[in-house]
Amino acid sequence: MIQNAWLIPVFPLIAFIILLFFGRYLKQKSAYVGITAMALSFILAVLVLFERIGGDTYTNTITWLTFGDSTISMGYEVTALNAMMLIVVTLVSLVVHIFSKEYMHEDDRINVFYSYLGLFSFSMLGLVLAPNILQLFIFWELVGLCSYLLVGFWFFKPEAAAAAKKAFLTTRIGDVGLLIGLVLLFTATGSFEYGEVFAAMEAGLLNGTISEALVTVIAICIFLGAVGKSAQFPLHVWLPDAMEGPTPVSALIHAATMVAAGVYLVGVMYPVFLASNTAMTVVAYTGAITAIFAATIALVNTDIKRILAYSTVSQLGLMILALGTVGYVAGLFHLMTHAFFKALLFLGAGSVIYGLHHRQDIRKMGGLWSRMKVTSITFLIGALAIAGVPPLAGFWSKELVLAAVWYEGDIFLFILAVLTSLLTAFYMFRLFFKAFTGEFRGDHEPHGENSKLMTMPLVVLATLAVVAGFVNTPFGFWLEGFLTEGLNVGYSAHGDAWLIFLSIGIAVAGIALAWAMYYKKSIPEDFLSSKFPGAHKVLLNKYYMDEFYQKAFVLPTVTIGKFFWEVDRSIIDGIVNFVGRSTRNSGRTFAKRHDGQLQTYGLVTIIGGLAVIAVAFVLGGYFG
Repeated sequence: MIQNAWLIPVFPLIAFIILLFFGRYLKQKSAYVGITAMALSFILAVLVLFERIGGDTYTNTITWLTFGDSTISMGYEVTALNAMMLIVVTLVSLVVHIFSKEYMHEDDRINVFYSYLGLFSFSMLGLVLAPNILQLFIFWELVGLCSYLLVGFWFFKPEAAAAAKKAFLTTRIGDVGLLIGLVLLFTATGSFEYGEVFAAMEAGLLNGTISEALVTVIAICIFLGAVGKSAQFPLHVWLPDAMEGPTPVSALIHAATMVAAGVYLVGVMYPVFLASNTAMTVVAYTGAITAIFAATIALVNTDIKRILAYSTVSQLGLMILALGTVGYVAGLFHLMTHAFFKALLFLGAGSVIYGLHHRQDIRKMGGLWSRMKVTSITFLIGALAIAGVPPLAGFWSKELVLAAVWYEGDIFLFILAVLTSLLTAFYMFRLFFKAFTGEFRGDHEPHGENSKLMTMPLVVLATLAVVAGFVNTPFGFWLEGFLTEGLNVGYSAHGDAWLIFLSIGIAVAGIALAWAMYYKKSIPEDFLSSKFPGAHKVLLNKYYMDEFYQKAFVLPTVTIGKFFWEVDRSIIDGIVNFVGRSTRNSGRTFAKRHDGQLQTYGLVTIIGGLAVIAVAFVLGGYFG
């Protein structure tokens, strides 16, 4: 079955083609096309995973280009890492497809929506199966295009159109770095194939033909691509704004798959990063800064989707931090568990938004526990998982991240990771208590629990949020053995008992503080804003990053663009237009002289002849 893995991305591609040509006729039935395609992809992904467990990496490629001594291939490859990713992508995509049938059923462009979902799923699965970094880059750009289309799906809303453009342009900055890294990588190793690149780089470092400085530059350039896609500081600003897209889009591409592509890129190119201590340090500190930076902003946000967006940025930071501290398994394990519970939280938020007639302000919610039971219980499971409460999935992966940072990082990185975990538990239960407990504070009463098409995906993801962590616990490191088989990527076992208790204590402390502040009201809700109004204002304005970019980059770029536009219009075009006008006017002037009157022609001839004679006499010196 593993040799048929190429069909996994083909099914959603077929759905995209069908909906592209026949979607306008299918309308609501478009959902069945998309759901069927993703179901087939998921089933095949499960079969491929079972065959890959205990087996070897399967590669099937053909020659694409040959120039000189270099050959570039294309095809597909099934490794332990991408076998796991295939399950994550297809499963989350499938439940999002199912959830969207009800959520988007009132939209007249539902067929377009499902065609975009199909194209995105194809692109992401193609990225995962790529056997070399060049083919990955091609699908990487397709993923960026699909993100633009889905974020801007409601393009008639100025906010959505602006968010789509912002996401596309911001991620392109990182992609330029990735492209430069690929060029340098090929120049240094003569190949794009993963195995050949790693072997050539190791040999080059040993014999001195490749310098460590060059490896560092290559690794950092490649990492820039991950910074853009995975919304790492300072290119994180696009992801919160991308919440203007439909909520199922947020669950799919901005929580579980597309943003995970950056983490996957670092994972698949990990031997390159391990070859440079400097690059690993850059990766670790970028992740740590991103994690704490986004977590603090989430503390004061009041939009349910944006809170989850900043939570996503923060958790992605933890994954990158783990990878930067030789926590290969820790980072990828947290990627997997996070995909399930964050997709659950986003779809849970979508269920709430749908039930509240598309209201997203948590200050105008409350009391939903008694009105939307399934949504409330599953959302609570997701919140407990991301907070790191045992035995849920998030506990095992987050504790593994803390262990990696403690044993391989420095104390500063560890403190940032601990603070991030504490803040995560606090802001997630701030959201839960304000939205689901107390009295309803909104202006539109919820209509009750949503249909099973929306609640069943929540139940599936909640189940995974509970059990997915058991694939890698102190009682059995199955995932670690699976992912590291044949790879020299460091060891990432769970920490000592005190680290486990610390992880539990962090979760309990964050939840308890939120409970005291937002449920029991024993601590005023406005504690931060009243005691530290300056800090509260800074957090509320997201550290003024958007304003800084607007003044430092956007306005100068626009000003320079307008200046050169004026130069082009006034000077370049001005000269061309002047020549054109002069030619046209002189033509018209001389045309008037050719009026067919012999008297005029004779007069001009006489005057011209006299002028020629006069010039000849002057030049001949007759008047000298």
